[in-house]
Formats: sequence, C-alpha cells, structure tokens
Amino acid sequence: MATPTDTADIKTMSFEAALKELETIVDRLEKGDVELEASILIYERGEALRAHCDGLLRQAEARVEKITLNQNGEPTGAEPLDVED
Repeated sequence: MATPTDTADIKTMSFEAALKELETIVDRLEKGDVELEASILIYERGEALRAHCDGLLRQAEARVEKITLNQNGEPTGAEPLDVED
C-alpha cells in the first residue's frame, strides 16, 4: 500500500488496486491503532480512492448494454442500459 503522503496518481490505478488499498485503509482506521495525523492523511487518501472507484464503476455501467429480444425471444440488437443516478 502507498503511504499516506505518497504522491502516487490514483487516477491511473485499476479498480482492483484502488479497492484493495481502500480496504486496507478502512481496516487500519477501524482498528484504531493509527495516530490522529496519520489517520487524517489516510482518510483523505481513502476518500480519493473511493471517488476513483465510484467513477470507474460509473464508466463501466455506461458501457454495459442490454440485449433486446423480439417476440420469439431472439436477439435483435442492443441498447444502452438505463442507469439510475
């Protein structure tokens, strides 16, 4: 995991890497064994990771298409999936 002050660019992280680091941060904060200043720094990084993961999920949802079927149940094409905000 990157250190709280690490300048690693979160924007280039894969969803899986960002989620794994976020889970590690949450675990550390839940244990309560992090000093106050360090906890603030890793919380801020965790929030940036959460926002990045959320953005990647929204992008993936926008790319998902649902298959349209005719009356016989045969595929006729695809249309964008309606995603509620």
